Amino acid sequence: MNTNSFDALVVDKQGDQFKVGLQKMKLEELSQGEVVIRVHYSSLNYKDGLACIPNGGVVRSYLHIPGIDLAGTVVSSMDSRFSIDQKVIVTGFGLGVSHSGGFSTIARVPADWIVPLPPALELDEAMVIGTAGLTAALSIERLEHNGLNPQSGAVLVTGATGGVGSFAVALLAARGYRVAASTGKSEEHDYLRMLGAHEIISREALNPSSRRPLEKQAWAAAVDPVGGSSLAYILASLQYGGSVAVSGLTGGGDLPTTVHPFILRGANLLGIDSVHYPIERRYPLWEQIADDLKFNGNLKRIGSRRIRLSEIPTYVENILDGRIRGRVVIEM
Repeated sequence: MNTNSFDALVVDKQGDQFKVGLQKMKLEELSQGEVVIRVHYSSLNYKDGLACIPNGGVVRSYLHIPGIDLAGTVVSSMDSRFSIDQKVIVTGFGLGVSHSGGFSTIARVPADWIVPLPPALELDEAMVIGTAGLTAALSIERLEHNGLNPQSGAVLVTGATGGVGSFAVALLAARGYRVAASTGKSEEHDYLRMLGAHEIISREALNPSSRRPLEKQAWAAAVDPVGGSSLAYILASLQYGGSVAVSGLTGGGDLPTTVHPFILRGANLLGIDSVHYPIERRYPLWEQIADDLKFNGNLKRIGSRRIRLSEIPTYVENILDGRIRGRVVIEM
């Protein structure tokens, strides 16, 4: 692979002028790192969508290559842990935000950000999982560390047709939980049931016109990549000692709640950050996701859409507006 001339999706902002499109790049134009990777696949995330619009608040400096996920093979390495042609994954840390990202056929990254590809996964399957699957797995891990088990009761998943939501539904169902999936898309009920949802709850049901400090106890726990006003309702509706693992704010950054769920029902609000999750704890999570989902067909269901690098701009609006089901894998 020629590292002196390769394709990348580049965003640039000069004053009021904003551009996004394919551009030829050279290795020396990329951020620094010990390992050069031939990128075979990436994926499209909500944060990538923000990076591809003028005022998304994600990109720190321009020119910039977005893409917070990548999977590929090592071209060269100054770190003895990685060898040429080794298959690897990179997600999170500064990738695609403060560091040149995965929307490029060549990437250069710090060795400490890299996870070897688990034997049970192919490179494209790793990008079906990506940051979204890792975030869902982390959410469930935190909930279980807080005492959740399949006998605790139903677990709610919001934004259930999105990347994090789809993985949360599938992973919880694979572990024997009763899953209540929330969505505003009536046409996707069959998809959610195939992933393992036992019950479908409308988005509107989590946003009633009138609210009380405490609602009827409904769920043992929740995985919430949405946030906003619905999170306040969920907190008020948890069973005693229940927890919500929150990882997103597509529903807004405000949380109009009271202390009542915390001091009268012992509710727990757990923040989930997959960006800086310790690298040594990531590999077991990747293996667990592969074991849970690869052989029941759900990995293919969640990652059924594939696009080319040049098609990314046409999908940005859709992912920012929540019109993408599951995951979009980008083929280089």
